Amino acid sequence: MDTIIHSISEAVWSTAFIVLCAITGIYFSIRTGFLQFTYIKDMLRLLFSAKSSEKGISPFQAFSLAISGRVGTGNIVGVATAIAMGGPGAIFWMWFIAIMGSASAFIESTLGQVYKQEIDGEYRGGPAYYIEKGLGIKWYAILFAVVTTISCGLLLPGVQSNSIASSMNNAFALPVDQFMGIPINYMGLLVIALLTVIIFGGVKRLGQVSELVVPFMAGAYIIMSLIIIAMNYEQIPAVFQLIISSAFNLEATFSGVFGMAIAWGIKRGIYSNEAGQGTAPHAAAAASVSHPAQQGLVQTFSVYIDTLFVCTATAFMILFTGQYNVNGLEEGSYLVQNLPGVDYTGFTQAAVSHHFPAFGKEFVAFALFFFAFTTIMAYYYYAETNITYIFKDKNKKPFIWLLRFVFLFAVYFGTIKEAKQAWAIGDIGVGLMAWVNIIAILLLRNTAMKVWKDYKTQRKQGIENPTFDPLKMGIKNANYWEKK
Repeated sequence: MDTIIHSISEAVWSTAFIVLCAITGIYFSIRTGFLQFTYIKDMLRLLFSAKSSEKGISPFQAFSLAISGRVGTGNIVGVATAIAMGGPGAIFWMWFIAIMGSASAFIESTLGQVYKQEIDGEYRGGPAYYIEKGLGIKWYAILFAVVTTISCGLLLPGVQSNSIASSMNNAFALPVDQFMGIPINYMGLLVIALLTVIIFGGVKRLGQVSELVVPFMAGAYIIMSLIIIAMNYEQIPAVFQLIISSAFNLEATFSGVFGMAIAWGIKRGIYSNEAGQGTAPHAAAAASVSHPAQQGLVQTFSVYIDTLFVCTATAFMILFTGQYNVNGLEEGSYLVQNLPGVDYTGFTQAAVSHHFPAFGKEFVAFALFFFAFTTIMAYYYYAETNITYIFKDKNKKPFIWLLRFVFLFAVYFGTIKEAKQAWAIGDIGVGLMAWVNIIAILLLRNTAMKVWKDYKTQRKQGIENPTFDPLKMGIKNANYWEKK
């Protein structure tokens, strides 16, 4: 089974797919005039400018919900995995895909807003909606919805819950017990108990919880990382040099994994920031804004928070302290082995414990709990949104209830399986969604650019909060905006 899972994962994450992700980001960066640099001021202004409504959440809540999906295990264990598989140079390629991919994030989130709908008194949207209404290809929209429901409802939650269980076991020695042959993980039971309360509360509750938890969890983790960076500030130039030289095959130690640095950097970068994956447009569509591009800009900024802040903080802590191993190309071989007997799931805990042995492992365990838990919440929202799309004209309640039970099972199952298997299954889910979504946003590129040009024109005219009229631009099927 492990061989089959890893074969499928490698097929999905082929060289062609990695190149497609990179080229798509570069293409949209050029077409939008590198908005990820030129419109940062607008991103910050929009983040806190609007409020929620009865039907939608605020831009900040949508940002927090998307951040809760982006900022998760990928920022702690994912970064460590990239270093373990591709060496320090993989971090540069994570930066690269974050900067270029933020333009893709803008496009997909803007499209999510353009084609959103009001369903059962709440805003819903995402790739399935813009594929059907923007491209007019119903079967392709259903394909995305099915892939996303399976990925977010079954394949991806186990990565997050596995990391929670692993980190808690490392910190507090909480192994899996057996009861009548059934594996019992008490942390897993706690996680699904908390999730049950939240996911049965609806989209508004997910937004409210994310709004409270995300700033706290990200802030505490970044503060800790800044303390460790300040304690090692003299090493900053050397670490930058190590990352960049390794990224371009100029570091002899890591020359054997040069190709792996690019592949794993982009792979874990996409897993972490989700740019182009098709998940963030679901959260973006739920926001109340006056123009679709506003939420596109807010979601662009969330990629920066994820990779350029949180992922970089993790990478620096690991590289400053030397608490990492780098695998060789041969099975079981190492180019660097600073932590004998420790795999990538323990690198960050070892790095923080290097400076704070009294509470380092425990701090990372709790940080990872909040990171991963909020990501699991976001996954549920994405899965439910696509169930709503698939069964929009039918009685969808039985299917939502089925989703909830399958989702909770997947979360718990993740706490009792091995990390390697959990990550391979998660990679399949991320890759399948991204394949379908990236092709869709490339096909819808002209629609997205019309929206972007309209926003820029109004801003240049001095309008602080531009309004959106799809009919004026010849954009059809934007039903929500046509009614306004």
